[in-house]
Amino acid sequence: MAAGEVSLYTCGPTVYGQLHVGNWAAYIYWDVLVRLLTADDLVVTRVLNITDVGHLVSDGDYGEDKLEKGARRDGKTAWEVAELYTNDFIKGMQLLNMTPAMHLVKATDFIGQQLDLVRRLKDKGHTYQISDGIYFDTSTFPRYDDFADLRLDAQRAGARIQHNPEKRQPSDFALWKFTPKGQGRDMQWTTPGDLTEHNEEQMGFPGWHLECSAMALSLLGETIDIHTGGIDHIPVHHTNEIAQSESATGKPMSHFWLHNNHLKSDGTKISKSLENGYSLNDLVKEGYSPLDFRLFVLQSHYRSEGNFSFENIEAAARRRHHWRNAAALRHQTHDTLNNTAPSTIGLADSHGLREALENDLDTPAALRLVDEVFNLFANQKLSHGLQEGLIVFIEAVDQLLGLELLATSPDISDDTKLLIVERQRARDAQDWAHSDEVRRQIEKSGITVRDTAFGPIWEYIA
Repeated sequence: MAAGEVSLYTCGPTVYGQLHVGNWAAYIYWDVLVRLLTADDLVVTRVLNITDVGHLVSDGDYGEDKLEKGARRDGKTAWEVAELYTNDFIKGMQLLNMTPAMHLVKATDFIGQQLDLVRRLKDKGHTYQISDGIYFDTSTFPRYDDFADLRLDAQRAGARIQHNPEKRQPSDFALWKFTPKGQGRDMQWTTPGDLTEHNEEQMGFPGWHLECSAMALSLLGETIDIHTGGIDHIPVHHTNEIAQSESATGKPMSHFWLHNNHLKSDGTKISKSLENGYSLNDLVKEGYSPLDFRLFVLQSHYRSEGNFSFENIEAAARRRHHWRNAAALRHQTHDTLNNTAPSTIGLADSHGLREALENDLDTPAALRLVDEVFNLFANQKLSHGLQEGLIVFIEAVDQLLGLELLATSPDISDDTKLLIVERQRARDAQDWAHSDEVRRQIEKSGITVRDTAFGPIWEYIA
């Protein structure tokens, strides 16, 4: 990468079903990372992959391909399932206000590059073939166990992955799998003869780990700046990526690795049997905005284990509602105040927000700062100078946290503003009955009025 550029690879979804809240949390954290880098005037060349083939139901090399399983479940082809849930993922990214990746790429569009990587590894003596595919020989990469601090002796006892007696080491992993004889697959490609032992072409498909290495090498080069993913990727997927990439290039795969922790649901691991893997659609049906969920996720640090519950997302929704009302204060300046000089409050705290995120992406600290600043603005008359500072700060919150406060806090109509004036006059005249009647009219527009020492403030009704 050139000066001022950052290369970033994010392990994307396996598109065999709707993503659940635990899946989405990771992409929210990495979106904030992209926003922070961009705010620092860096050009982020980001690859986000779509795994649409090759991810078996285990993270090892056995079981059914998840796309084939999804096809059987939905009564569709694997290609149709991949298209359906890829589109669903893109829609979810938009609903969560995520920055589009420069390269959103499908594994099935990089089959040639994956086969070239297998060929490169074979030529360097890192591969061997068994009955079900071409495997990477981890004994040829002496640093294989370093990244995840693995105990290979435990693996040999079968502790980590299912034992395959044909493999030389239990830690060896499939680069390219063969379609079983007599079976057909929706997604399969010809294995070039020069990659097989007896120069025999046969149908096959890529291993899950191979896909990410091939796409990263093709689009970002031999060494990238940042690689992101979940902590569950460390012992298998990312370890295998490193082994095959660095064996092929002789260079570090990535300068930095960032891993988010798990998000539990209702205090337990997310699982289909417990039906606690809520989708974005499930949240919307319960009356929550995807932006409520985005704020909920950011309340926890990416390296901390989180817990989703409807009680917790309700608290996040109330917090976002309070922030929208704080953002709406920019529409309610007091013309009688003489202070028109730009405020340093919003500008200084915008820098503080960035500093919090630059400290290992400390989103909880950033959110606490937002609370403090909005409370400060809410408890004083808002001059035009303070209004300017408030707008600067809201723009920083939107830029770095992606919560769309400006877009979701519109001004009210002139008719509603006239009703607020009418209500205040009734209160000044102690005409409480008319004041209450006007309040009810105001509330029909989704607005309520809060009386303060410095006059009425209108707010959105939750």
